[in-house]
This record gives sequence, structure tokens and C-alpha cells, in this order.
Amino acid sequence: MRQQRWFRSTVLAVVLFAINAVTRLVVRFGFDSSDAAQTRGSIVMFGLVALVLGGLAFTWSLRRRLTDWLPDLGFGAFGGMLLTVLAGPFLSGSRPLANGSGDFFAQIWLYAGCAIVGTLLGYWTAVLLGKDYRSRSLKAFSERRVVKPRRVVRR
Repeated sequence: MRQQRWFRSTVLAVVLFAINAVTRLVVRFGFDSSDAAQTRGSIVMFGLVALVLGGLAFTWSLRRRLTDWLPDLGFGAFGGMLLTVLAGPFLSGSRPLANGSGDFFAQIWLYAGCAIVGTLLGYWTAVLLGKDYRSRSLKAFSERRVVKPRRVVRR
């Protein structure tokens, strides 16, 4: 079951939702749902989402091609966003559109922005260090080409 493609995306979505759920519950029960605590909790939650996605992008880019891991990461982040936006407000005693559609769509844009930035930073770090799959493949190709002597053709 772990080899199936949907498994990685599902686990990622559940982990991202768990980050949101823990943050909401800490703010609700630990800080009496004050505005300052909600703001700090949102910053921490979005930072953790970016950190998790950046770490996954870095580690997955070491062993697999971009076209293999990016859809898994994208679907997992999208699933986590849907769970966070639609089911998350019920944990803090609210509804998804209780504060209006502006706050609802602002949360979607913030989540998408943090997910994209985290993924890009993780992948760019792997590329910068030359550890990603493509860089290592190109390095191996160039080393093989240098080692192989040139054939002399006589006429």
C-alpha cells in the first residue's frame, strides 16, 4: 500500500491538517482565542506548512525526478489546504465562512503562497547544492564522457 502514489499525497494532506488542528486547539484552549494569539498561531502554522513542504521537496528531489514527486507534493498540499479551510474552523468552534468570504479566500491564498514558497525553497536548495536528481545525473554523464577516450578513425 505504501508504494501507491495516492498514499504519499494522503499522508501529506493529513500531516498538514494535523499541523493546523494542533495550532487551532492550542490557540483555542491555551490562549482563550484572543486575536493576538490567533495571529501568532496562524504565522506559526503557515511557517510549519512551508517548512514541511520545503523539507519534503528537498528530500524527494534527491532520489526522484521532478515530474515524479511534484504531483504528489501538489496533491498533498491541495488536500491539506482543503481540509484546513473547510474542516479546520470546526475545531475552533466556528464555520468556514463565518468571517465572510474575504477571510476564507485570504486563507486559501496565504496557504497556497506558503506552500509554493516552501516547495521552491526546498527544491532550489537541493539544486544549489547540486544534490538533486538532475544535477547528479548530469554530473555522472559528464564524468562518463571524460573517461571514455576518443576513437580515432583511419581512412
